[in-house]
Amino acid sequence: MADATYEQIVRWDHAHLWHPFTQMQEWVAESPVVVAAADGNYLIDTEGRRYLDGVSSLWCNVHGHRHPAIDDAIRAQLDRVAHTTLLGLASPPSAELAARLAAIAPDGLNRVFYSDAGATAVEVALKLALQYWRLRGETRPRFVALTEGYHGDTLGAMSVGFSEPFHRFYEPLLPVERVPAPYALEREHGLAPADALARALEAMESTLASARGTIAAVVLEPLMQGAAGMWPQPVSYLAEVRALTRRYDTLLICDEVATGFGRTGRMFACDHTSTSPDLLTVGKGLSGGYLPLAATLASDEIFEVFLGPYEEYTAFFHGHTFTGNALACAAALASLDLFTPAMLAALPAKGETLARALDTHVTPLAHVGEVRQHGTMIGIELYEDATRRTPYPSNARTGHRVIRAARDRGLIVRPLGNVIILMPPLSITDDESVRLVTGVAEAIAEVTDA
Repeated sequence: MADATYEQIVRWDHAHLWHPFTQMQEWVAESPVVVAAADGNYLIDTEGRRYLDGVSSLWCNVHGHRHPAIDDAIRAQLDRVAHTTLLGLASPPSAELAARLAAIAPDGLNRVFYSDAGATAVEVALKLALQYWRLRGETRPRFVALTEGYHGDTLGAMSVGFSEPFHRFYEPLLPVERVPAPYALEREHGLAPADALARALEAMESTLASARGTIAAVVLEPLMQGAAGMWPQPVSYLAEVRALTRRYDTLLICDEVATGFGRTGRMFACDHTSTSPDLLTVGKGLSGGYLPLAATLASDEIFEVFLGPYEEYTAFFHGHTFTGNALACAAALASLDLFTPAMLAALPAKGETLARALDTHVTPLAHVGEVRQHGTMIGIELYEDATRRTPYPSNARTGHRVIRAARDRGLIVRPLGNVIILMPPLSITDDESVRLVTGVAEAIAEVTDA
C-alpha cells in the first residue's frame, strides 16, 4: 500500500468504494484529495500538500491528529491486548473509562453502555427507553423529536431524526411526534427569539399532554442541531424541556454525539444549564477522533429496572462484537486526560476568536444570509438573494463549489447543502482560526460573485 501511486489509489477507489453521503455519479468524475498522513490540525495528501482540517475529520478529531499522548496510549494497549469481548468478561480500559465518563457526565448518569458509533448509541438509548417502560408494565411505543433533528442512519436513529433527502426512501419507521425547536419557528415564521421559544415550549407541552402515557422519551440534540445546518437553541430551552418531561412523566434522551467533548465551550452542551437527562449518547470525540467508539449513559433509576432473576429475562439483550474495544477505550482515556481545567477554561476564548473573524470576514458577504455558532460549531448559510432568503437551486451545487474553492486554499470544510460547516479541532490556534475563516470567506466570494 505504501508504494501505491495516486493514480492507482484513485482507480481502486473509483472501481470499488461506495462513499457515504455521496452521489457516486459525481464522485467518479472527480479527482479526489487522497489523505495519506496527518500532523496536528493538518491533513497531508499523497503529494505532500497540507490542508487545515476545518471539520475535525467529520466532527470527531478533538486534540489534533497524531497527538503523542493518544498515540502512546494506543501503543501501550497494543502491548497488552487489542480486543476482548465484554460478554462474560471485563477489561481494565473499559471499566476505567466507564468510571471516568460517569464522573464527568451530567449528574446521575452512572451506567455506561458501549457501542461503536453515534447512531448505535442512539439505538441503544431508544431500546432502553422502550424496554424500561415495558418492564414497568407499560407499553409506550412512541417518541417525540425535533423538526430536522438528526441522530444517525440506522433505522431507529433515522426514525427520531428526519432530513428529507436522507430519509425519504425509508418511511414508515418508528412512530414519532415531531415538534419544532425555537429556531425552526424563527426561520419558518419570522418569530422573534422570545416568541419562538414560548411557541416551541407550548408545542412540546401540547404534544406531551395529548399523548401522555404513550411517549417513551423525548429525543433531542441539545443547544445545536448539527446536521440540520447548525440550528441553535436558546440556552434555556433544554432546561425547560427537561421540566416538561418530568411534568408529563416521560424520559429525556440527549444526543451529544456531535455537541459533546468541548464543542459548545463546555464538556457537554447539557452543562450550560446543569441539565441531567435520563439517557445521554456520546460518540465522535469520545476517543479523540481516533477509533470507533460511542456510549449511552443511563441513570441508576433506568438501570435498576432491568435487574431481576435470570428466568425473568429482564436483561438488556443488545451488544456489538467490538463493544468496549480496548484500543478505543485506551484512546478515550488518553483524550480525557487532555481535558485539563486550563484547556476547558480556554474553550470560550477559541469560540470568541472564531466569532470575531466571522463577523469581520464572512457576515458582510453579499450572499451570506446567516452565520450560526455555538463554541466551535459553525454554520454559514448561503443564499442566491440573502435579503429575500432565496436559496440557490440544488443543481447549482453552490456549497460543493465553495468547499472545492476552500480546498484550493489549503482548507478542508464540508457543506450541508448550501450551509458551509466549520468545526475545527479544539486544538486550533488563533492564527489557524483566522486563516480558516478568511480562507472560507475568500472561497465564498469567489463562487458566489462569479
